[in-house]
Amino acid sequence: MPKQTRIQIAKNDIVALFEQRGQKVYRSDEIAEVLQSNRVSWRLTINQSLAGFIDFLVNRSALREVRFDSIAGALTRYTWGEANAYELALSLYQGSYLSHGTAIFLHGLTEQIPKKIYVNHEQSAKPARKASLSQEGINAAFSRPARVSHAVFQLGDVQVVSVNGKHTGRLEVGNVRGPGDSQLDITKLERTLIDAAVRPVYAGGVVQVVEVFRAARPRASVNVLLATLKRLDYVYPYHQCIGFYMQRAGYESARLEHLRKVPMRFDFFLTNEMGETGYDASWRLFYPRGM
Repeated sequence: MPKQTRIQIAKNDIVALFEQRGQKVYRSDEIAEVLQSNRVSWRLTINQSLAGFIDFLVNRSALREVRFDSIAGALTRYTWGEANAYELALSLYQGSYLSHGTAIFLHGLTEQIPKKIYVNHEQSAKPARKASLSQEGINAAFSRPARVSHAVFQLGDVQVVSVNGKHTGRLEVGNVRGPGDSQLDITKLERTLIDAAVRPVYAGGVVQVVEVFRAARPRASVNVLLATLKRLDYVYPYHQCIGFYMQRAGYESARLEHLRKVPMRFDFFLTNEMGETGYDASWRLFYPRGM
């Protein structure tokens, strides 16, 4: 029988440690940290490379390699046992969370199974700037196409879209139980509604957003929604869009009054580049005429 190498001798201990950790998805630097922290106790030599360690585990244990493809190049992650697509998507960037159309689905606000998984990867904090609005500036901005993320990754037959959202410190982010009892970081209900109103392109479009607001009506707190919107501190008056969606979705007048109390200084737009529009004077809002 050939003499066993040190890593072969340590295999049972290595496997036991990964099993005890309970972590499903790893980046290569996280595996490197595991190797470095346990090299001595496993009696592995300094010459034991990370690449060799990973290769051994992929071939001799439950560790599996997963590849994300994109136009910017491929990213590799590793799973210990089975991991679902949501868990894998959240591994793209540290601190990211599920949002927009994916949060809508996982909160049970639509029966349509989304074709893409949206993960919000927040921008770094920036110094606060005073921004001034003008009607001319708003008109110009919303006459152009909505900006969309080009950070799109292919994960098997699933597309993962990384949304580079504004820095919020993970405001109103919680978790839900996903497939296989996984715990998934996700925007809470009211934050999800706000995100859908701000970026309907990531939520199935404006008609679908009305249905999302309708499905959320029994559960949504207008007070929480307004408090969250205030803390998000958007330059644009998205409360006008939210009020319009809520009215279209059949919310009671008393709940709408909370939004009507917020000043409406400008005409605003439900989404970008709408073509022919209708106008709702009560919300000072242009919306697609065929809506």
